[in-house]
Amino acid sequence: MKEYTTEQIRNVALVGHQGCGKTSLVEALLYNSGAITRLGRIEDGTTVSDWDNDERQRQISVSTSLIPIEFNDVKINVLDAPGFADFQGEVRNAIRVADSIVVVVDAVAGVEVGTELAWEYAKQFQQPIIVVISKLDRENANFERTLESLRASFTDHKFIPVMLPIGQQHDFKGVVNVLTQKAYYDAGADRADLPADMAAAVEDAHRELMEAAAEADDAYMEKYFSDGVISNDEIRDGMRKAARNHELNTVPVFVTSGTKNIGTYPVLEALIAYTSSPSVRRVGIHRGESTEIEYMMPPQSDDNPLAAYVFKTVNDRFVGTQSFVRLFSGVLRSDSRNWNNTKGEEERFGQLSTMRGKELIPLAILHAGDIGVVPKLQHTQTGDTIGDRDKNFTLVSPGFSEPLYSVALQPKTQQDATKIGSVLGILTQADPTLRWRNDPNTSQIVLEGMGEIHVQVALSRAEKLGLNVITEIPKVPYKETITRKADATYRHKKQSGGAGQFGEITLYIEPNPGAGFVYDTKVTGGAVTDQFLDSTNKGIQQVLPTGVIAGYPVVDVHVVVYDGKMHPVDSKDIAFQIAGREAFKEAFHEAGPVLQEPIMDVKITVPEAMMGDIMSDLNTRRGRVQGMDTTETGKSVVNAQIPLAEMLRYSNDLRSMTGGRGIYEMTFSHYDRVPSNIAEPIIKAYKPHGSSDE
Repeated sequence: MKEYTTEQIRNVALVGHQGCGKTSLVEALLYNSGAITRLGRIEDGTTVSDWDNDERQRQISVSTSLIPIEFNDVKINVLDAPGFADFQGEVRNAIRVADSIVVVVDAVAGVEVGTELAWEYAKQFQQPIIVVISKLDRENANFERTLESLRASFTDHKFIPVMLPIGQQHDFKGVVNVLTQKAYYDAGADRADLPADMAAAVEDAHRELMEAAAEADDAYMEKYFSDGVISNDEIRDGMRKAARNHELNTVPVFVTSGTKNIGTYPVLEALIAYTSSPSVRRVGIHRGESTEIEYMMPPQSDDNPLAAYVFKTVNDRFVGTQSFVRLFSGVLRSDSRNWNNTKGEEERFGQLSTMRGKELIPLAILHAGDIGVVPKLQHTQTGDTIGDRDKNFTLVSPGFSEPLYSVALQPKTQQDATKIGSVLGILTQADPTLRWRNDPNTSQIVLEGMGEIHVQVALSRAEKLGLNVITEIPKVPYKETITRKADATYRHKKQSGGAGQFGEITLYIEPNPGAGFVYDTKVTGGAVTDQFLDSTNKGIQQVLPTGVIAGYPVVDVHVVVYDGKMHPVDSKDIAFQIAGREAFKEAFHEAGPVLQEPIMDVKITVPEAMMGDIMSDLNTRRGRVQGMDTTETGKSVVNAQIPLAEMLRYSNDLRSMTGGRGIYEMTFSHYDRVPSNIAEPIIKAYKPHGSSDE
């Protein structure tokens, strides 16, 4: 691959709902640029983008593919991002490092949840948007209906058709360029005369195009008002300015069929004409430890300080780690040393490369604005900033949602047990939307992600790294506490021929809401010495992690030891540990013990027509609705508090209820008492381990 400077580079994120046609479009773009000699098919597992085994088996994209396309002496770095909601972290990072966003919309389905999510992220990062309406060749495809769906969903944007379809569904055979008013059949490389029956529609679209172009430039607007027209060159220039400026909310619209390779050549040209070079990018940074956002202002160039963001990490058991970096400014060279600003560590950069799917293409240098891959970095992970050692800043990272789906993991063998922490660490460092933890409340290793498919893919990658596990639904991290005051006396006495054991403790316990466990003593007259009072506390502490009634941690209890007895010979540390432990258990049973469960704040967004089903379902989940709202796009939003026990597999249920159109966010709120009818079987099922008095 030849060397490309900043002005010869375009960075484009291809986003949209699952199955909207992104990967097939990339395949057609590669074919028309000469990078491949035949079109691959998703059904056959032969596309360049979806090269991973998980993607081939599931026939969906599960990670962002970097696809550099060389066309007209420009390198277009296309980031083909997944459309499945579980992989929204990949989408956020792709949009973060691109300079323009291409939203692909299915001509049959119109605007979908994935469309709205991608749009939201593009606005969050102040990115200009281009729309490609795909699958015009499919049955029930309708260009006008899809365009109206976009206009109804995103009312603050102007959607300006640059290409109109010639025919639809089985009759879709080309596009008309609204500016030149010429027809482009098949892929669209060659022009032909305008079909007579489209003259009126093209004339209307041309007027709309002219108005949008004029609005992008004051001089053009003045001329348009005075003369009623501007020239084709001025329209072309005005539309380029409009498309590249996110503040104007002007969205050029193209039409294609990726699988039939119709209308794709004009899209390829648009990826150069309607997108900006990386030099004009404004880059957000944090200076030192500050949370305030500063900006590196354009133009970005090779001469600016080094600023590179690691947006993706791929781990392979045999190849090692591959770090994908977007170079915002400065230069990166093969076989160089660079500073990780995030970690405060120097890294040796080996052979730089780019990737086209799974194909590694060596590079000697990356100029400002380019995207490349660095092998085997020691300290660097996704989200890190590479910069100059004397420049104390980090690049702003995109925010990520809290995990929604979790599984408990058990290693299959002892060998798996020794490597589980390191492998899960590798996976979670590579993917910011994955988390793992040892849950002390349930003694389980828990892996959390954005959904079932997300977690399954992560476990598939773990298997490739040599880790095999058994999965199960995680236990709910209940807690035990009390509701009233109670006291108890316990005497531990043991005589077995030699030295005996003796210790007697009298105590009371009472609720201590929100203040945790507190241990106090009020023993008078030296009935029990401080040494044995400490032993008593030690015995009680043994009970707290595993609880009394159901095996869960004890919280919010105040213990007061106020009396006891010692033996001059037989009183020992172990005797008072046992006395304290058993006295606490007896008092706990008498103090109205209850279970507490985690309550989650849940925000559910669904189409308004589905609200009835969602509300009915929430009632079955013991949900308490806190409020309802409507989004700018007409979706209904429910805010509710729901027990975690009822939400463990909600992502699957919501997807089933809404046909994939519902999304939700969930964060921890507080603990609350478990209703007795639900707590009873949990307590009944508990079988405490026997304890020895030795």
